[in-house]
Amino acid sequence: MIEHHGVALAVFVALIVLTLGITVWARANTRGADDFYAGGRTFSGPQNGIALAGDYMSAASFLGIAGIIALSGYDGFLYSIGFLVAWLLALLLVEMMRNAGRFTMADVLSVRVRRQAPVRRAAVVSTVTVSVFYLLAQMVGAGALVSLLLGIHSGERFLMMSAGTARTVTIVLVGALMIFYVAFGGMKATTWLQIIKTALLLAGSVVLTALVLGRFGFDVSSMLGSAAGSSGQGEAFLRPGLRYGQDVPGDAYRTIVNKLDFISLAAALVLGTVGLPHIVNRFFAVPDGRAARTSVSWAIGLVGAFYLMTLALGFGAAALVGRDAIVAQDPSGNTAVPQLAQAAGEHVGGHLGGDLMLAFIGAVAFATILAVVSGLVLASSTSLAHDYFGQVLMLGRPRESQEVTVARFAAFLVGALAIALAVVCRDLNVAFLVALAFAMAAAANLPAIVLSLFWRRFTSTGVVAGIYGGLVSSLVLVFFSPVVSGKTDPVTGESLSLFPAGVDFHFFPLENPGLVSIPVGFACAVAGSLLGREQPDRERYDDLSVRALTGAGSH
Repeated sequence: MIEHHGVALAVFVALIVLTLGITVWARANTRGADDFYAGGRTFSGPQNGIALAGDYMSAASFLGIAGIIALSGYDGFLYSIGFLVAWLLALLLVEMMRNAGRFTMADVLSVRVRRQAPVRRAAVVSTVTVSVFYLLAQMVGAGALVSLLLGIHSGERFLMMSAGTARTVTIVLVGALMIFYVAFGGMKATTWLQIIKTALLLAGSVVLTALVLGRFGFDVSSMLGSAAGSSGQGEAFLRPGLRYGQDVPGDAYRTIVNKLDFISLAAALVLGTVGLPHIVNRFFAVPDGRAARTSVSWAIGLVGAFYLMTLALGFGAAALVGRDAIVAQDPSGNTAVPQLAQAAGEHVGGHLGGDLMLAFIGAVAFATILAVVSGLVLASSTSLAHDYFGQVLMLGRPRESQEVTVARFAAFLVGALAIALAVVCRDLNVAFLVALAFAMAAAANLPAIVLSLFWRRFTSTGVVAGIYGGLVSSLVLVFFSPVVSGKTDPVTGESLSLFPAGVDFHFFPLENPGLVSIPVGFACAVAGSLLGREQPDRERYDDLSVRALTGAGSH
């Protein structure tokens, strides 16, 4: 795809050197648990908001959404709407969560219950499970993306390595970097990495959006018309129903399933954000609840601006690159933005301009992956060290130096696990893991958070039942869904599931479990509280209410 691979390689190396320098600086300024877990709570609302946006805008947002818009038109933009609406729920809860907790989600859940150990264990299981699933998708995507941008094709050699070996080395390199960022720099290094990533992402999106709109005289209608004409779908490309909630003539059952599947996906995206562990942890990096609200307001503005630009990127790719070229490079459309960058750059600066623009967008995507995976590893290592080691094994009385050492070791373990899984799964289609992570966060974490903050009768039994009920139901339903087996291409007969064609054991018709697993999570949490023997501690709930609303006694 790019002939002058040296340009892309040089940009990647420069980015890595910059981020490693920041990590070394952060290590020299990290002295205790507050610094490692929460950056010393020294980040301002705007700074944390920029980092929060960086934590949220993953490669799936940058490449995936634009690709879906390029191939599915209007329906692709529904992803952007779902991701953005999710922040309205976060805005309602963020200040209360920040005031109630110290470092992790488990701090919020355990502050009002008598039996803290089972609550913290359940929160650790949920945090690590959600993070690893999300992490795996990012790591596999990193291998595919860097291979594409460096021109590593099957059957060819790159730097004296086969294509498969080069892709594996890419995954290991990304994993090694994320372990280094977290283990040595903690929250400070991760935050500044995310701030840099957000600046690069927005700058790249603004430049590319301007180049695309400039090709159409900044006439959006002209761009949309050209995109519809190049899509092969005509005016249907600009109307809903091309990808989600499709009507199947003569098949009422399939029509209903399609519409329910879309509702299920939307529910997971909207409700899952506030339960994502790496998002929750970032709320504690600011000095108070007001700064947390400010950070979310900044994140909403930045995320909203970015998702508006995905319209130009997606429809621009459909118009200027064309559906056939996008599908030929990647059937899922994940390369639409890099292809658009090369086309736009060539129009302005010839072949060299195309190479430079592609290298820049590739570096932006690479920085996006590094920032998100670092945030995920930090969330997992913080939960393992603070919640399990510090509060469960050490009965809440660890030395700070011990806890931070365990956190660094945990970062290595989680990172090594993610690398191993990503190498094994590097040739599988794992895009569904992102949506599954959101569904699990919505089903397991959101009920526990909401009921802890607002329901007087909630108990530790309810917390544990809600978390495990939401997690298990999400995993079981996905395993027995068309995502894993039984889905085939109606034209070619090729498998669209994780298992090959001919293997079919699915019985749950929806591809996203959120529509069922989220109510199950809430139901388990309520049932656990009402049917368990434990009596609710009303005094602790009153203390939590005052603390959450006023910030009195926070951390």
